Amino acid sequence: MSQEETASPQVELEEFEIAPELAELEALRVERDELRDKFMRVLADAENARKRAERDRKEAEMYGSTRLARDLLPVYDNLSRALQAIPEDSRSASAALIEGVELTLRELTNVMSKHGITTISPAVGDMFDPQLHQAMFEAPLPGTKAGQIIQVATEGFLLYDRLLRPAQVGVSSTVG
Repeated sequence: MSQEETASPQVELEEFEIAPELAELEALRVERDELRDKFMRVLADAENARKRAERDRKEAEMYGSTRLARDLLPVYDNLSRALQAIPEDSRSASAALIEGVELTLRELTNVMSKHGITTISPAVGDMFDPQLHQAMFEAPLPGTKAGQIIQVATEGFLLYDRLLRPAQVGVSSTVG
């Protein structure tokens, strides 16, 4: 045998020994890339879950009192109606009682605003806004434009940026 013939089998033998190592190395690289991809996905999912939990916590903090707030609105309405129902001629005789009701209403308003509840108080002549107002009736009224508020039945309320109750209003239906 010549030297060329003996060298050739050694080269082939070395190629066979290297090829399995390269295949194993490539398999390990593929596995590493798959694990890195899975890790990045799990990391992103964990970050999204953290952000979602933080958002939910903030919403619960801000809007968790919605039911209580809605339950307090009739108390506000009744105190306001009580003050409006007092005849002018009786005001001087009932000054202490009126002052007590006014102070109670003011304190209720302060507590509500402290917790993010604001009053929607439209005025006669304002334009109707379906995002903040509820039309209780429509009526033609001379001297008004269609869509103008002609009467305010009850005030509305917002809890931060969410509507608790729309202001109940009467709206002009024709141009006058």
